[in-house]
Amino acid sequence: MIVSTKKLFEHAYGKYAVGAYNINNAEQIMGLFRGNMDSKAPFIVQLSKGARGYTDQRLLEAMIRAADEIFPDAIFAVHLDHGDEETCYDCIDSGFYSSVMIDASHEDFDENIAITKRVVDRAHAKGLVVEAELGKLGGVEEHVAVDEADAKLTDPKQVEEFVKRSGCDSLACAIGTSHGAYKFTGGQGLHFEVIEDIARLLPGFPLVMHGSSSVPQDEVERINAAGGQLKGAKGVDEAQITKASKMGVTKVNIDTDGRLVWCRVHRESFRDTPENFDLRPAGKIFMAEYAKYIVHKNEVLGSAGKLDEVRAFINK
Repeated sequence: MIVSTKKLFEHAYGKYAVGAYNINNAEQIMGLFRGNMDSKAPFIVQLSKGARGYTDQRLLEAMIRAADEIFPDAIFAVHLDHGDEETCYDCIDSGFYSSVMIDASHEDFDENIAITKRVVDRAHAKGLVVEAELGKLGGVEEHVAVDEADAKLTDPKQVEEFVKRSGCDSLACAIGTSHGAYKFTGGQGLHFEVIEDIARLLPGFPLVMHGSSSVPQDEVERINAAGGQLKGAKGVDEAQITKASKMGVTKVNIDTDGRLVWCRVHRESFRDTPENFDLRPAGKIFMAEYAKYIVHKNEVLGSAGKLDEVRAFINK
């Protein structure tokens, strides 16, 4: 059942975070739905601009609709990740999405507000909610690329004005994470003081954490053992994600980890069964392994086991 992202946030705030997982193909969709059903968790399906153009957004959306029928007990929202203004409007007008993210964080403060406000007005007229971004995350994710020297933490002193003037429904904050598989060096981690300041200024307002993959080291090691070259890849400590999920961070975006599972399964398959030319054996392994990963991540987020509570909350 596709539901409002806003409803998921209302139930989760201060207690747990909803996992927002990027998908691109049928195998990811099946693994994602199975994992969330196995862990009895609500979730968010995220489609990026790149995912919508990988084949055709109509094909991807049709697969999600099919998964909704295959897994009738699933409760999830459908969200556009890192949209530009044109893509946001396309998703809003499609009637399929629960929410969109407008990423105008590369613009100056006033222009970010102006662009976000236009998207908010269009989305709210259709009953959709809008995620905006304030601050700049470093790293690379599809068409989003920010040099670490240009990355900038969200300034808590700006958040009240930004939310009031833009009308956005949730806010992606730069709190020390970055996109991709190379997030941290040394002992770096999340800036909890920034989360605390923002949550104090915007009590009850849903915050979003981008670049939140943990980059499991066992996945990296197995990829490298099977011919990969991911040297120094490091993600967000899961204990820090759990802590943030109780501080007002209600949505946690995860993309890279799913790609790592895909990469590990296929590299090992090519290494161990070089005679195989059928895409399905590795695909079946990936769906099962990705489902296992989703179960684990939902336990980290605190969303595991919340499905019945969410259903009752939505239906009350």
